[in-house]
Amino acid sequence: MDTRQEEPKAACRNEPQPYCDFWQSRPSKLLLSSANRGWSGLSAELRSHSPSVFPWRGHRTDTHMTVDLSGSDSLVTRRATGIVDRYVSRRGTAWLCPPGWREGSIDITGDLPGILHLFVSPSQFSANKLGIDVDESAIGALKHESAFEDPLLTEIACAITSELQTETSAGNLLVESLASSIAARLVQKHASTSSARSYSLLKTEGLDQRRLFRVLDYIEANLEGDLTIDHLASIACLSQFHFARAFKAAVGWSPHRYISDRRLERAKALLADGDRTLVDIALALSFSCQANFTRAFRQATGQTPGQYRRKLPA
Repeated sequence: MDTRQEEPKAACRNEPQPYCDFWQSRPSKLLLSSANRGWSGLSAELRSHSPSVFPWRGHRTDTHMTVDLSGSDSLVTRRATGIVDRYVSRRGTAWLCPPGWREGSIDITGDLPGILHLFVSPSQFSANKLGIDVDESAIGALKHESAFEDPLLTEIACAITSELQTETSAGNLLVESLASSIAARLVQKHASTSSARSYSLLKTEGLDQRRLFRVLDYIEANLEGDLTIDHLASIACLSQFHFARAFKAAVGWSPHRYISDRRLERAKALLADGDRTLVDIALALSFSCQANFTRAFRQATGQTPGQYRRKLPA
């Protein structure tokens, strides 16, 4: 009997799947992957897991977090030297594994139909991203002994899963911002006491009108370019984590939602121009393929790009 796990075919680009060694036994099926999205700071896989026992291993360099999005009520037991963690997995149950972890085993007694695996890059814990200096030992000390539930992290996981299911034009910026939020939350709630205290004392800088206009002008000039939260934050002279909040406070929309709206308007203008193909417009506006562009455009306007173009006056 062939026991190799099934992998979905890439819908738009034929790119390799990201490395993941944790929770990938043979009874594991990959449902969705960010491998062909070009995300920065974070990669993700949505998997289903069947009852099994397998080694407890972490990613070589990234902090690995898993979140149960289905609520399976399966008993999950993690064992390692000095650690026996038994937890009935419910919707929102999360587990952490620090980089380089190579010890122990995991025992799943029932089906886990929707587990999101998140791999957070070490760069997300830098002072540039968080606005504070975090000792490297604090990242290694992220609490991996016990499962936990965190409503904020659950909502972030749901947002990432939604982007996996339906790509948006500013999805890369959304994920980049959420990666910073995950890192900040882990430092605040699940790292060492001293790091959490330093984080809680941090005050957010505002985004004054001069810096706001500088950011908005840059966005407008680069709607068909590579816009990243990291670069926009540097223009505003803020950390990535604080920029996203300061921008929303000033504009009323998050950066990714604002850019999604502006790219939709740019898409309409490019369709009206009539000189560029749909696939050219899709790639210019940071979609991985025409199919995802068509899906997002129809969701926003109620019609496909081709239908929109045909209805324009001659």
